[in-house]
Parts: sequence; C-alpha cells; structure tokens
Amino acid sequence: MQLCFFEDEKLTNFHPLTLTRPLDDLRIGIFTIAEKWRRALDEDSFSRILRTNLSGTFKGGSIDKGDSCVWINSRYLPNDQLLKEIDNLSEGTCLQSGEDVIAAHTDGASSQQWLEEGTPDFSNLLVVQSMGYECLEHLWDLFQMNGRSIKDDFEHIQHVRKGSISLDASLLKEGEITVCEDAEIEAQTVLDAREGPIYIGPGASVLVGSVLRGPVAVCENAIIKAGSTINEDTTVGPVCKVGGEVENTVFHSYSNKAHRGYIGNSVVGQWCNFGSGTTVSNLKTNYGNVRVADWETGIDEDSGEQFIGIMMGDHCKTAINSVINSGTVTGVSCNILSRDFPPTLIRSFSWVGSNVVQPYQLDKAIRAMKRMMIRRDIEITDAYEDMMSTIFKQRYHGHPA
Repeated sequence: MQLCFFEDEKLTNFHPLTLTRPLDDLRIGIFTIAEKWRRALDEDSFSRILRTNLSGTFKGGSIDKGDSCVWINSRYLPNDQLLKEIDNLSEGTCLQSGEDVIAAHTDGASSQQWLEEGTPDFSNLLVVQSMGYECLEHLWDLFQMNGRSIKDDFEHIQHVRKGSISLDASLLKEGEITVCEDAEIEAQTVLDAREGPIYIGPGASVLVGSVLRGPVAVCENAIIKAGSTINEDTTVGPVCKVGGEVENTVFHSYSNKAHRGYIGNSVVGQWCNFGSGTTVSNLKTNYGNVRVADWETGIDEDSGEQFIGIMMGDHCKTAINSVINSGTVTGVSCNILSRDFPPTLIRSFSWVGSNVVQPYQLDKAIRAMKRMMIRRDIEITDAYEDMMSTIFKQRYHGHPA
C-alpha cells in the first residue's frame, strides 16, 4: 500500500511550528513523524495533503491510481498494535477512535482525487472502531513523549559503533549507546545510558567535557558544545549547535543554543538562535500548572502541566542574558531583546524590546534569514520567501500567525 498523511481539525494546536511545516514533519524522538511511519511500513516514499502556503517548500507527492493507499493521521505515532490494526483494514474502511480518524485504507483513484482536492473524505468508508491510542494533542506533547519516543526509535535502528570515541570518554551501559559513522566523542565526556539509550547520529560531535544522560538523541551533523550538560528526554536535531544546560527539549534542525544558560521542557523550531545566557523558566514559583495561550484565541488556558518552558517557531532569536517565562509561545521570526520577561504570547514577525512590541518588517526579516541560512550553505528559495510573506500578511491582517 502507498502511504499518505493528512492533518485533522486539531492542527492549530501545533502552531506556531506547523505554520512553516506539515504536521508529519515535526520531530519527536530520533526521527520526524513521517520518517517513523516510513520505517514502520517499509515505504520508500509517501504523499501528504499539503496546505497551499507550504507548496513549493514541501512536496505533496503523488499517488498511483492502480495501487491502494493507507492514510495516516499525522498526530498518531506507529506502534506494534496500531500497525496490526492498520494491516487488518480492508479497502474501503477506516480506523476510528471517538471522532478521530486514525487511519484509512482506500483505492488509489479516490486517494489521488483527495490529494488533488486538498482534503480527504472518509464519510463513505466503513468505520472500524479502535480501542484508541495515545496521540499528539498539543505541542507540548512533543517533549513530554520524547523520552519514550527515543527509546522506541532506538529499538529500530542499526546499533553501531563506527564513530571516533576518545579513550578518555566514559560510556555507562555501553549496549544502549550508538555512535554512528563519522561521529566524534571527545575526551572527558560522559555518556550515561543507565536510564535510557543515547543516539549519536552520523557526523555529530560531542565536544570535550560534556555530559549526556539518556534518553538523548543527537542527530546528524549536530554539535554538543564543550562542557555541556544534556539531560534526559532531549533531542538535538540535525545541524544544531547546543550547549549549556538542557533538559527534556526537542530542537528541530539548524537551531543554536551554543552558550551557557538553561532550557527545559521546550520545543524549538528551525533556524532559531539563543543568545548567551538566555534562560527559560519551566516551573512556576508557586508550583502550579503552567498556563499557555491558545494560538487561535490568544486566551491563556490551564495546560494541566506543571513543567512547560517555551514553544518557539522558526527563525526566532533571543539577545544575550534574555529571560523567558514558563509557558511562552513565540511565532515565526521574532526577536526578543527585552531585559525583562517578554509577553508569554508573541505573534509572528515581532520585535520585542523592553515594554514594547513592534512589527518586524518583512524585508529585514528575510535578509536576516538569508544571512543565517547561507552560513549553512542553504539558499532561500522563492517558495520559502512566499511562505514567510503569507505568514507576515496573516499576522498583520487579523489572522492568528
């Protein structure tokens, strides 16, 4: 069967990160959601219902009308029992839990039509009720489920020791540590996998004197800076540079927190940069539940969680010694320069100073993006600029962005 992803009505729960990517492109554990399903179903390719503003930046794919298709709700992660239920679906049926469609098995012609129309129609399918599975409901679920997801992913990778490991490095519970080809573990580092596995991806580096406590994933070509403390349930995405103290945080690719400072219980998008000394609060002083602003309404709501740091959209920056309050949400392309706690909801393209929030002009923001991306040998495309322009226009024409 061919593989295709769809997003449901809970998509906005994952903004601002899904303003700039499909939900299946979110990273949790070692891999993105799409990569997990491709591995689980042994599929080389996939398709997705792609929102108009993301076309050009991401590929929607195509479907062969002569072959049936399995549709996957991007909020769900694969597990053995769910895979069995999907495998048992006959063509023309969908797997449903409550109001959620988890997966569907359809013919290729209908699937291609839905792909072209931009929305699937499961209303005429025979419903198979499922016992239900844990799934992503909110953006903070990415870090809350991250440790378990690292463990699950670790079971399905090739366990190798091809990288360079200094004789001075300490590896605790070596069987739970994978160091991929061209990775480097420098002297006086400690990889402690007693509480969970540690994955060091191809070309990644863990510099001298760092301590990693699993479960931890350091993905392809990422760098852990010298003397860092990377605590449990943390993913450092591809080509990130991370230092200081980190705990239970998911960094998507190309983001930097290279200096001292603390961040915990957080989700960080692509191309973000934390100035030296930036510290993120993840716990209220009264130990109460953290309130988080709903992205659509802007209204603070009780998250039901005691530990939440920051959820940061792509291309955000903080100045040196910035302080971030627990439960902060920042949109796309925000500069936080305040010496005080900034607002806990910062809309996209905002320039935040002390006691003032001003628009971050699109042309200046695009110039900054180009300068940052070319440092990693990536040229910004017209489609990427169009995506950012759409978010900017939505931001300043009354739509939450």
